[in-house]
Amino acid sequence: MTTIIFLTISNIFMTIAWYGHLKYKNSPLFKVILISWLIAFAEYCFQVPANRIGHAQFSAAQLKTIQEVITLVVFSAFSVLYLKEELKWNYLAGFLFIVIAVIFVFKKW
Repeated sequence: MTTIIFLTISNIFMTIAWYGHLKYKNSPLFKVILISWLIAFAEYCFQVPANRIGHAQFSAAQLKTIQEVITLVVFSAFSVLYLKEELKWNYLAGFLFIVIAVIFVFKKW
């Protein structure tokens, strides 16, 4: 559970670093890059331990798959709540295909 919690926290930071500046398009690009980089540092402080802890239980491919699903959930909430963008049906359909990929990654073949 620690891995999932840390991956979620890291994804929140990274989503803010990558997309939070979209509301501030008039800010100088160098300033946005610097601030985003500082936020991304906080992301790494959770991502690296999450992967190290999680690798005792999951393969690297499984960790990456978990991270991608968390990213989609965090990004979807962020885009709707912060950016005020609509979550369209085709986005959800695409996300569903990624979630289906989880089945293939985690199934014991």
